Amino acid sequence: MTNVQKQCSRLLAAAVLTAATACSSASAAGGTVEVVVGYQSKTINTVTAGTLLRARGYFEQRLAALGRQDGKHYKVSWQDYDSGAPITAQMLADKVDIGSMGDYPLLINGSRAQEAGGPGTRLVSVTGYNLLGALNGVVVPTASPAHTLADLKGRKVSTSVGSAADGTLIQALAKAGVAAGDIHKENQQPAVGASALKAGTVDALAQFVAWPGAAVFAGDGRLLYDGAALGRPTLHGVVIRQKYGTEHPEVVDAFLKAQSDATAYLNAHPLEASRTVAEVTGLAPEVVHLYNGPDGIATFATPLDPRLLDALRQDVPFLKSVGVLKALDLDAFVDPSYLARAALPAVEPARISGTDPVCGRPVTDPELAGEIWFDGADSTQPAADPGCLLRALKTSGRKVRAAYVPDAATGTRWFADKDQWVQDGPALLPFTTEDGARAYRSAHPGARPLSFQEAVAAS
Repeated sequence: MTNVQKQCSRLLAAAVLTAATACSSASAAGGTVEVVVGYQSKTINTVTAGTLLRARGYFEQRLAALGRQDGKHYKVSWQDYDSGAPITAQMLADKVDIGSMGDYPLLINGSRAQEAGGPGTRLVSVTGYNLLGALNGVVVPTASPAHTLADLKGRKVSTSVGSAADGTLIQALAKAGVAAGDIHKENQQPAVGASALKAGTVDALAQFVAWPGAAVFAGDGRLLYDGAALGRPTLHGVVIRQKYGTEHPEVVDAFLKAQSDATAYLNAHPLEASRTVAEVTGLAPEVVHLYNGPDGIATFATPLDPRLLDALRQDVPFLKSVGVLKALDLDAFVDPSYLARAALPAVEPARISGTDPVCGRPVTDPELAGEIWFDGADSTQPAADPGCLLRALKTSGRKVRAAYVPDAATGTRWFADKDQWVQDGPALLPFTTEDGARAYRSAHPGARPLSFQEAVAAS
């Protein structure tokens, strides 16, 4: 007779109804422990806690190993959402146990859970981040007359209210001297907003990864504003229901270890990981690789980096000022104990490396390094700097799926053929936006703008 059965026998003998109910629950728990994971498949900054994690089966593998030790069966239910807000709603209803979302939704999650009382929720790890905020952006139609954020006055802008992208939009407009009331905000899910941009029913799309890159790659728009211009870290992370974490710390432990497995795989096999995520989500693999590839817009790691926590701390008063947050005890919300328990190994971010075959030198500087994905190739080709990348495109004679190069000012990785190019003496410099290129030319009077084709020809 098992311990659970002995306990149940004693409780039943006492003929206490509530005890009998507890006995039934204990027997069920002894057989199956369920965990519900809420994730955002197309928010590819969270793939190590969602899409890629699920596709690789790491969580189930970790739970199976745990079950062999404790004799329990663990069942995972995956629920896919378009943004973080519905995940928070489900967590507050005790219907999602572990979720991943962006920084502003995370803070709102913690605030609303604390307001509701009880154990609340906890931020336990990071999935991906960008220290300058480049994961968010504003896209306008290619032929739009808008060339700066100020040009959006009186225009319709689609965004997901309360999302990280919405927060970037509000702060960027304020920095540009544009009041939030000067635009007509359309509260739409990312996919709806992307369709509206393409159809011309909105004038701009302010969204988070991977929607800006997807719209630009598809030819539906150009990047008007790069979130990196704001200079504020943006991140996505994992939040849990504390009640569930207290009852099943071994499940949270297994999840964090599985997340670490997925992070290590993504960083060691970036192209394969991008293809996997693209296949599952329907996103173009070239777009996924823009964000998740080596030296990509997103850096993937699990630690609760102090720089990111400082950014969250600075975001709280802003969210209060715009009325989406009442109060939040951030120190109570952030819980590093789960990561400490998991004792995860350090994982190095993926970097572009190797030898540039065109310029004949090692690729060592991530602020300059580029990457070319030739059609039919099983691997990408490194470029030591933007000039080398352009020369490779000029001389290869091969069809290119995508060429990636970092912004000369912010380091934001972008599609080389969608960049704004500037020639300054012999240097050929890429910028993600007209604003960035214009600012450089203002500071360097001898510099001149070039089209992508002209930049290739000049290399």
